[in-house]
Amino acid sequence: MTAPAPRPEILNIQAYVAGEAKVQGVNRILKLSSNEGAFGPPEAAQEAFRQVAADIHRYPDGGSAALRQAIGARFGLDPERIVCGTGSDELIQHICHIYGGPGADLIMTMHGFTMYQIAGTYAGCRVLKVPERNLTADVDNILAAVSPATRIVFIANPNNPTGSLLAMDELERLRRELPPEVLLVVDAAYAEYVTEPGYDPGTALVEAGENTIMLRTFSKMFGMGGMRVGWAYGPPAVIDVINRVRGVFNVNLAAQAAAVAALAEPGWVERSVAHNVEWRTRLSAALEALGIKVWPSHCNFILADFVTAARARRADAFLRGRGIIVRGMAAYDLPHCLRITVGTADECTVVADTLATFMSAHRDDGETDG
Repeated sequence: MTAPAPRPEILNIQAYVAGEAKVQGVNRILKLSSNEGAFGPPEAAQEAFRQVAADIHRYPDGGSAALRQAIGARFGLDPERIVCGTGSDELIQHICHIYGGPGADLIMTMHGFTMYQIAGTYAGCRVLKVPERNLTADVDNILAAVSPATRIVFIANPNNPTGSLLAMDELERLRRELPPEVLLVVDAAYAEYVTEPGYDPGTALVEAGENTIMLRTFSKMFGMGGMRVGWAYGPPAVIDVINRVRGVFNVNLAAQAAAVAALAEPGWVERSVAHNVEWRTRLSAALEALGIKVWPSHCNFILADFVTAARARRADAFLRGRGIIVRGMAAYDLPHCLRITVGTADECTVVADTLATFMSAHRDDGETDG
């Protein structure tokens, strides 16, 4: 007897591993591995969640109409060109299946979000990971990888896990020089944290043509990772086909209500951005003073470079032993780096103090690390 066999390429997929939340034997945990908002969810979102408890036997609005209206009002977008999903991950999968498939190429950058590779492979695409320059997307390398088989290009701006930002003129050049039949997906999950003058999360490129789509999320700035709410803004034709295949009730009742309320929380974004700028700067400076390279970041995390994979592993183990969970970057071809979420003021201080202790004990072992 033989068992049902999956498509061979499926077995090449390495399952996505989420940031850990527990360390065996440690009770007090600082979870700084998943870039969750420092302040948790807005109070209005929590109250909206509580208010719908009596209605969870009802199916949600399949089109997320109130949520799309709220997103449109907040960001100045046409709600008819918005589609919501169970996190942006669902939308990434749909895009790969709709526009990719066997015989199609998907291009991403070397250190881009792992879900692009997983979803692309699942859809049957050939996934091409092109080199970056100084951990930043390189437009020339992306364009050099384009062939008649290219159907999708994914670019996160700013990028997870490097925190880097591609200049707007370079993003515009990428779109201009890509073939018009290639869909450019601009993943702006961390857009709300960017303070760079002139930054655009992808809105302008979407509105300039028919071949760009922007992805956004409620998981970071709005502290709703556990609710799984993402959205996309795109050309009418692209939004239409996503609506044809997405789950009919893909965003649950509580998630829709909480997301609408989160958008209306007064001062939430401003407070969060101010905190992030202050403590990302402080944490980066503290680590740099210890001799740890910190790559420039436009997100709510930093990428700490320990030079060697062995030293990064030791630093990770040292932090974990003290209840501090950060994210190792071996899965992103950056085994010598740790990604550290910018948490509360106290959490950032504890991280800096703990790494100071680590570096004091390991300052002379860098040259012998493997």
